[in-house]
Amino acid sequence: MRAIEIASFGGPEVLREVTRPDPVAGAGEALIRVAASGVNRPDVLQRKGLYPVPPGASDLPGLEIAGVIEAGDAQALAAAGLKVGDRVCALVAGGGYAERCVAPVGQCLPVPKGLSDIEAASMPETFFTVWSNVFDRAKLKAGETLLIQGGSSGIGVTAIQIAKAAGATVIVTAGSDDKCAACMQLGADQAINYRQTDFVAEAMRLTAGRGVDVVLDMVAGDYVARELKCLAEDGRVVIIAVQGGVDAQIDAGVVLRKRLTITGSTLRPRPIAFKAAIAAALRATVWPWLESGAIKPVIFKVFPAAQAAAAHTLMESNEHIGKLVLEW
Repeated sequence: MRAIEIASFGGPEVLREVTRPDPVAGAGEALIRVAASGVNRPDVLQRKGLYPVPPGASDLPGLEIAGVIEAGDAQALAAAGLKVGDRVCALVAGGGYAERCVAPVGQCLPVPKGLSDIEAASMPETFFTVWSNVFDRAKLKAGETLLIQGGSSGIGVTAIQIAKAAGATVIVTAGSDDKCAACMQLGADQAINYRQTDFVAEAMRLTAGRGVDVVLDMVAGDYVARELKCLAEDGRVVIIAVQGGVDAQIDAGVVLRKRLTITGSTLRPRPIAFKAAIAAALRATVWPWLESGAIKPVIFKVFPAAQAAAAHTLMESNEHIGKLVLEW
């Protein structure tokens, strides 16, 4: 099979097309003929040597795919309501940048009716991440307010739509007026250009001084202390990336007085059973929203798989709104 490997740690140019043996599905797994592969920031971190591959996972980058089941554990597939020949998308721990990829059956989901393989490939990593963190960890409820840092990112455009469909009010930050406008078109109630406006003051103004209930944070660093200032009582910050650094100095007194929760998680190393539970929740709650058109994947650009380096260059420029996808 054709695949894109990381020749050595470094810039986008270290991504190169190679030929690899086809993977073989084992117990509880499906072999998928990949039509499209999603590109995510963890792929960039892995390319730079900053995101180690979990034990047993493929060294190839790529955490989400869509395509057709070619083979697999018949009993596991039947139990999941799937079979050879079905179109699926899947969350994987690696190996997604390839023409064939093995995925745990529990992490496979049918492609929602009406969606293309390219659209489906853009969903698993962000949908699993948003559901696990915003709803399972931070427990966002209908009627609450969510502040999303980086609303125009792949995670951001997903979080906006799912949170709105779930009945929340959504405020986002973004780095330009165009990105703010794009977030509003996707359903955000308010958008803050963080290059022009202090998001703490603006979030407090927009909530009439009450503060927001949940913050989805991809920055960390000195953002954490600022986020605590704009949380409502019993508010929650959930950290899913550390683009602003790992060191954060906070006012512990604010945490005590307002009964705040600071949490976070990484998804890639979690057990298959954990991810399968998220898949089941997505299928039950979010897939109907996709099939009804209430929410939709947001694709910024599709690249031929051989141009993976160009996709990484664009991702690192932060000029995109939504997801980048490789097509095989």
